[in-house]
Amino acid sequence: MLEDLETEGQRTVSSQGLAHQSGVTSAQVRKDLSYFGNFGKRGLGYSVARLRKEIRLILGLNRRWKVALVGAGNIGSALFAYKEFRRQGFDIAGVFDVSPDRVGLRWRDLTIRHVDELPAEVERLGIQIGVIAVPARAAQLVADRLLAAGVRGILNFAHRRIQVPPTVAMRTVNLSIELESLSFAIKVPRARSVGGAKPVPSATSAAKLEPGRGAAVKGQP
Repeated sequence: MLEDLETEGQRTVSSQGLAHQSGVTSAQVRKDLSYFGNFGKRGLGYSVARLRKEIRLILGLNRRWKVALVGAGNIGSALFAYKEFRRQGFDIAGVFDVSPDRVGLRWRDLTIRHVDELPAEVERLGIQIGVIAVPARAAQLVADRLLAAGVRGILNFAHRRIQVPPTVAMRTVNLSIELESLSFAIKVPRARSVGGAKPVPSATSAAKLEPGRGAAVKGQP
């Protein structure tokens, strides 16, 4: 959002303007930003350029991050082609798989390597983040290998919960659950009109009730 404002030539932005763009209240914007420092001036708002620089510093985006992508199937291929990663400072430095049909293939300037080479490549390339794009049954094993190799953060696209130590940062992205949340949200107005004022459970809570899906909903904080 701030990048768009800067591209448009806007030099300052108010907390109300940030709130409108991000879907929260202006009070919440001011409270959240004040937690990290004093970035704005009363009556003048925030400098777009300075605020963007400070937020990138807070998020650790003032440097380049080396990423290992494990899984060269459909999801892995889509993630590798996603240009926003590189633009935001995340460079996929290595791609790994176990399939003989994929190992050895060239993806742009990278050669897909066997996952057995993961420890050596993580050390050689200075990789700190791992992306898991493998079938659910293999996800925990891949996570264990990433951790053993020294990776400090994991982005998980497998449809299962992964156990990691509390010292490791992990986020799980379940695309099917997100679509289910959308379908539930679309139905909520009708459900309320039919059932009166009775509280409606969240989409995530409802998804937990579906057999075999509960573990996919929950992820490490």
